[in-house]
Formats: sequence, C-alpha cells, structure tokens
Amino acid sequence: MYFIPLTLIICIGLLCWSFHKNKASFWNGFLFLLSVFALTGNVMFFSLISSISILHVVFLVLALAIMIILTLIYALHAVLLIWNGIIVWRRESHSLANLLTLIIGVFLLIYPLLSFLFLRKLIPKPYNLMIEHFTEMSSFYMISIFLIFSLSVWICNFYRPKPDKDFIIVLGAGLLNGNEVSPLLASRIDRAIDFYQSQISVSDKHPLIICSGGQGDDEKIPEGVAMRDYVIQRGINPDDVVAEDKSVNTIQNFAFSKKIVDRYKLDPNNGIFVSNNYHIYRATAYAKNAGMKISGIGSKTSGFFLPNAIIREFIAILMKHKLANLLIILLFIVISVVEKL
Repeated sequence: MYFIPLTLIICIGLLCWSFHKNKASFWNGFLFLLSVFALTGNVMFFSLISSISILHVVFLVLALAIMIILTLIYALHAVLLIWNGIIVWRRESHSLANLLTLIIGVFLLIYPLLSFLFLRKLIPKPYNLMIEHFTEMSSFYMISIFLIFSLSVWICNFYRPKPDKDFIIVLGAGLLNGNEVSPLLASRIDRAIDFYQSQISVSDKHPLIICSGGQGDDEKIPEGVAMRDYVIQRGINPDDVVAEDKSVNTIQNFAFSKKIVDRYKLDPNNGIFVSNNYHIYRATAYAKNAGMKISGIGSKTSGFFLPNAIIREFIAILMKHKLANLLIILLFIVISVVEKL
C-alpha cells in the first residue's frame, strides 16, 4: 500500500534534484512525465480503495476528460499543424524552416493513404511487415522523445534567478531593415532590462548587460551595436551596457561574451542569459561549453510561431545527437528484420 505513494515521492524528489543540478536537462522532462504517471496511478489506487463514492465520480470524470482531449489532439493534430503552418506562411518569411509545421501536417494527413498503397499493395510479404513494424517503433520513439523534449523546454523556463547577478547576456536575433531592432529581439532586450531594473531595486547591484550579435550580410550595423543603442534609449546607464559585435551564431555569442566577462573580471558562473523561451534549453548547453555554468530566462514568443520554433529546436537537438539516434534507428531495423523473418 505504501509502495505506490512512495513512487510519486521518489519521482518528484528526483525531478527537483535534476532541476536544481541542471535547469535545461532532458531528464527533467522524463522525470516530470514519470511523476504524472505516478500521480495518475496514486489517484486511481486511492479512488478504488476509498469508500467515498464522490472520489470515484471525480476520477471517472477526470479520466474521461483526459481521454477525450487526447483523442481529439491525436485525431486533429495533422489539421492543427497545417493550420499553424498556413498562419506562419502568412505572417513570416516563406523559408523552408517556417514551413516545417505545414510540411509535417500534410505528411501526417496523407501518411495513412501512402502506408496503405505502398505497404499493403505494392510491397510483398514479409518485407511490408518489416517496414510497417520499423515505422511503428520509429514513430513511437520520435513521439516519445519529442514529448519529453517539449516538457524539458517548458520546465527550464520556470527558472527564476536570484537578484545578485554580475552580468546578463542578451542573444541577438536579426535586425529589421539592416539597422532596426525587430519585435522578437526587442522582447529579449526588454526581458533583460526588466531583470536589470528589478535586481537594482532589490540589491542595488548593477549587472553588466552584454548585447551579443555580429553583423549579417544583409545588415548595415552589428546586432550588438543596435541592441546596445536600444538599451541606452530605454534609459539604462551606458556604463552598464557593452556590445559584443563579432558573433554569427549562438555558440559564438557565448564564446565571445565570455571574453567580455573575463575582461571585466566578473564571475563567469554568476550571470544569466536571455533568449526566447523556446531557445533556452539548447542555449544552456552552449553557455556551459563556453565555460559559463549559467541558466537563461526566456522572453515570450508569439503563439502562432511557437510550434514551428519548438520543432526546429527539436530537429537541432536530434542533429546534435545524430550518432546515438542513428544507432537506435539501426536497432529498430535489426529488430524488424529478425522478428519478421
């Protein structure tokens, strides 16, 4: 009887410990999912052994509601992705990256037909069964790690830094018309300014704001310079703002910002960085690789763009661990062949 509630306590305890050790860890999403399963198991168990009939009714209603919601999401996920892809197409540039949700949605919509035509009609047995089994295992694997990844991204945005930081790194995000701060970039800078001002009001300690971003081919000035000008225009003391104007990607953002931190003789582990909420998870690893054990705080992202951004981040994580994922896919191939021969 005590084993079931103990599993919930252990899962929550491990989740808290994992989050404390690393705010952006894949284990956070995995342990959160286990905690949800453990909580569900506890509710089921105690509702069944309880003599209070109202608990049975409450659990039944909750279970039905969850089942209906999950069924609707599964049944409509392709349509929702296509709808989101159309919105992104209308509001953003027509790049391949911005078409991800549309492409995935269309594929999911026509996949059952393609599966029926190719696997059942054109490919002879047992090869069609091998491909079908491989597809099922691969789909389950990809959906599972995407769910855990999405939960990990969500969890890492719960980080609330103490108001004692030495520096704030703001990651660049492109300029409008070659010299103007875009709304997306402005949201990052405003988030950094809010923390800067709240820290001063609490501790009177002025963190150094590092505006990080180089000059792209279509930009008239470096992003870091435009960002610094934006910060100063918001009334921030110019002595508390510095521009890093050489980086061309997130890895260089942190590597070159680390040099500024060292030049100012600041503690490289007593700072934060600011990016959009979907980007915090991956950026944390880059900060650590640059020699800074710091976490990030995220600015809000437009709801219509968030699914596309999460998928892009997920693909980037897959590519970062491509060897491990390739080995798993090869394992699925071996299992499919051995089982169907």
